[in-house]
Amino acid sequence: MSMLRVTIAGALVAGSIWAVSTVPGDARRGEQLFQSEQCIQCHSFQGKGGTTAPDLAKRIDRNYTPAVMASLMWNHAPDMWGAMKNKGIVKSQMTPEIAADLFAYFVSARFFEQPGDAGRGKQDFTALHCATCHGITTQVAGGGPPVARWESLADPLVLAQQMWNHGPQMRAAFKQKKLPWGKLTGQELTDILVYLQNLPETRELVRHFEFPPSDGGDRLFQSKGCVNCHLAPEKLLKNQTLTDIAADMWDHQPEMKQPAPTLTPEEMRQIIGYLWVRQYFTGDGNAERGKKVFTAKSCATCHNDPSSGAPKLSKGRDGHSDITMVAALWEHGPRMLDLMSQKKIAWPRFTAQEMSDLIAYLNQ
Repeated sequence: MSMLRVTIAGALVAGSIWAVSTVPGDARRGEQLFQSEQCIQCHSFQGKGGTTAPDLAKRIDRNYTPAVMASLMWNHAPDMWGAMKNKGIVKSQMTPEIAADLFAYFVSARFFEQPGDAGRGKQDFTALHCATCHGITTQVAGGGPPVARWESLADPLVLAQQMWNHGPQMRAAFKQKKLPWGKLTGQELTDILVYLQNLPETRELVRHFEFPPSDGGDRLFQSKGCVNCHLAPEKLLKNQTLTDIAADMWDHQPEMKQPAPTLTPEEMRQIIGYLWVRQYFTGDGNAERGKKVFTAKSCATCHNDPSSGAPKLSKGRDGHSDITMVAALWEHGPRMLDLMSQKKIAWPRFTAQEMSDLIAYLNQ
């Protein structure tokens, strides 16, 4: 089972006050909540569960961000509540912490990798000289371990860590064999992995990855010297998959000041977790567009009218996020739906960009 544990920026809802706090999202807790809160009665996850709603582990596209997830949940909320009522499912509480756990669970299975092609991967494995040093089941003379012994095939973070640590030895081997250092794209590495993971000798490997708490990642980023060259860490992994990261680290090896720091699998997890979280939960909304969304979607009709009973949304930097929007929707949505029905206002639907813009407006 793919697992993710991250720390994300979120907020607690207390009446009309949205206060900034740190909300830890844990995929293990999210998996348990997916079962205990009866989501699984309608939704399946990796083929297990109900069939009346989409499989939440089926990736829609590579850019399945929190804003996409929040907008989809918002758009389909009335249908979800109706289906739950028909099944006799009592709507459970949704705090930002619970929303963060569920987000981590969903994202851990569906965001990271783009589709690969085994045929292309087989060609790349030879063309990029991987086969020169690595056999499939037996060790090539003077080469590295055979593919069948690569534990990294099952975990992309271990792959990134091993490609990083073994870079100096691999560069020496390339030089000895008079081979040019071949750069990798994320797609090429993905294709190679798909090819290798589906060989008869490797296809039984259990695929998994795990992010630990990223609390120590910032300290490692400094102590390992990364911060000396990378001054804007939140931009390092923008929209990158794990194989993109591994490929970038491979390509970066010849440019590194020597000696490059070595990393344990745990250290690699913490550093990537720290960097990935910083870029992934940083929205790209525009407050000016968000102001127009707030009006166009009829948010102002209730939230700027004290007589409606809807709270006036406080505004302040980083008070709102995709996580808190989902939590607020789940907690207060049915009342919102009733109020809008009384006023004959259609339930608002948002694109992912509109959701990001709205959040940016509320945070300005």
